[in-house]
Amino acid sequence: MLSVFKSIPSHMDYKGQKLAEQIFQGVILISAVIGFVYGLVIEQFGWTVYIVLAGFVVSCVLTLPPWPMYRKNPLSWQPIIPEINPEPTQKPQETLKKKKHK
Repeated sequence: MLSVFKSIPSHMDYKGQKLAEQIFQGVILISAVIGFVYGLVIEQFGWTVYIVLAGFVVSCVLTLPPWPMYRKNPLSWQPIIPEINPEPTQKPQETLKKKKHK
């Protein structure tokens, strides 16, 4: 059952994050303007709130899941460099002698 959740991609690249932020802000702004104008015309503030909340839900559906359009520019990571000296290194604090308190 848990393997199904592990197969779902859960990452976005940096350009995808920027695109998601722009879409989120655009949908919220457009819904706020439409809601304000509609509420002003019919003189009902409640409809303004409903339209803005609907815009919020639409923007969340568009931006929160990692859709493939947000994963088009993956980062290329550097390969792992093998360690030349396999000896364990000591921390500088461990090499100092500990003082005994009286």
